Amino acid sequence: MIQKVKMWAKSFTLFELFKGLGITWRNMWRKKITVQYPEEETPVSFRFRGVLALRRYPNGEERCIACKLCEAVCPALAITIESEPRADGTRRTTRYDIDAFKCINCGFCEEACPVDSIVTVPESHYHMEERGENIMTKEKLLAIGDMFEEKIAKAKKLDSEYR
Repeated sequence: MIQKVKMWAKSFTLFELFKGLGITWRNMWRKKITVQYPEEETPVSFRFRGVLALRRYPNGEERCIACKLCEAVCPALAITIESEPRADGTRRTTRYDIDAFKCINCGFCEEACPVDSIVTVPESHYHMEERGENIMTKEKLLAIGDMFEEKIAKAKKLDSEYR
């Protein structure tokens, strides 16, 4: 009975409203923590998964050996790989496509790759303007990998230190 009277008194006197206004009044004078996005960027962890890329060996040859483990482990079925043997007996990919709309950035493909061919680049500023740009072809992925090779190597080094 006493609880009901207290609840009625609080609702009648608008106690919760004034309590909320008190919190607002206190926080109004604190330092703001808003980030002005285009000019300032928030810090990103070195483990951030951004856009996917394919890497090359230092001699310029692509790393992918067409084992198709990344295609098999992809839960979203976003990766399509076709391969053929070369004259020296090794396999290389003829087609390596990733549908960026299907990709859920889980990182399973990166973990499954035995030669660190497919990696995620710590780049979050990418977009698609035209139809069909969501299909990341082998050439696009290799170009992204070439562009961010220094960042990828640094992230791999840091990641190995923490494991």
